[in-house]
Amino acid sequence: MRTFHLTWIAFFLCFFGWFGIAPLMVYVREELSLTKAQVGNIIIASVAITIFMRLFIGWLCDKIGPRIAYTILLTLGSIPVMCIGLADSYLSFLLLRLAIGAIGASFVITQYHTSVMFAPNIIGTANATTAGWGNLGGGVTQMVMPILFGFFVAFGFTTGVSWRLAMVVPGAALFFMGIIYYFGTQDTPGGNFKDIKETYPTFQGGKKNSLSNFLLVIKDPRVWLLFLAYGACFGIELTINNIAALYYVDQFQLSPTTAGLIAGLFGLMNLFARTLGGAFGDKFGIKWGLRGRVVWLSAVLAGEGLCLILFSQMSSLIPAISSMIVFSLFVQMSEGATFSVVPFVNKKAIGAVSGIVGAGGNAGAVSAGFLFRGDLSYQSALLIIGVTVTVAAFFTLLVRFSTEEEKEVGDELSKILPSGEKETSLATAT
Repeated sequence: MRTFHLTWIAFFLCFFGWFGIAPLMVYVREELSLTKAQVGNIIIASVAITIFMRLFIGWLCDKIGPRIAYTILLTLGSIPVMCIGLADSYLSFLLLRLAIGAIGASFVITQYHTSVMFAPNIIGTANATTAGWGNLGGGVTQMVMPILFGFFVAFGFTTGVSWRLAMVVPGAALFFMGIIYYFGTQDTPGGNFKDIKETYPTFQGGKKNSLSNFLLVIKDPRVWLLFLAYGACFGIELTINNIAALYYVDQFQLSPTTAGLIAGLFGLMNLFARTLGGAFGDKFGIKWGLRGRVVWLSAVLAGEGLCLILFSQMSSLIPAISSMIVFSLFVQMSEGATFSVVPFVNKKAIGAVSGIVGAGGNAGAVSAGFLFRGDLSYQSALLIIGVTVTVAAFFTLLVRFSTEEEKEVGDELSKILPSGEKETSLATAT
């Protein structure tokens, strides 16, 4: 459907703008004479503001709907992306990188929009696919931005001017996508929030009690356990997106272009891996109920942690690339699995739940970022993160759903599944 495709394309472009500068940091580091600590601060800045923006955007989606929320974020977010080329010092670059991080809140709108558009038997697959194809932008930008940079160099521009001009391209794309999103999508299958909230008094959008619903979400421990889980998967993906190109340049003495191509393989797994996580979450949910979705999430998170530990110990290029790809598979399946659970936690405040859990991803990235600004080697930092993720996987099992919640979802599934699957879903609910 049109909304489905425009949603993932918008998220793809947001990711492109968000991390467009990452593969060019080799040139920025040289021009601005940045220290390792300063590069670490820039990495943290790129994801820090998104924590607060995701909390706000989640509430905003519940209030005004995803269509207008996305339009605002895309058009305003394009400004710092295009303007980062004006930076001429560490401080100005840091502040602009911080501002760019705000477009990372686009993930919440993406997940909200597909959550209200699709039925519970495929909601995990829909959420995972839009997010995964959007996250693909993180891999594509690692490959494309060095080529775009080289294009400007080939036309005679200096390296200092070329990286600045290259960043105008994703910024312009974001601005035009904001206009397209406004005219090309609608909030729900039944229409836009402003058109239907008066017709259907029970409709959640635009209700005055959206703040009270948000407060109820904050008090739910399941939300914070999923916050932790998402920090352990998406937070690590953000971290790898930021440091992968530098890691391969410094660790294996590769050129920035080659390092960018290899780093891009990590993000390219989003083409199918996140969808797998959501699709299997749906399958586990149909067969074993909401508890099945949680168990699947815990399993893939544990696999992610173990694979990251393996990647951190690789000292030669080919094994490092191979282990990174397997690690990437589990990272993105974990993300898809997380958001196959999220829509069932509180259906009256999907935006608030998505916002808080989504913010967990950035909180995880900020926490991991501190490990890369000190004296620890990148390999040691990755090892510590791998162990932490493995431990977090077991905490995920504490997410519980009541019998009433299981029955409600089971009854809903029984209305839309084929007869053979209806029996399984009803038995699970009972």
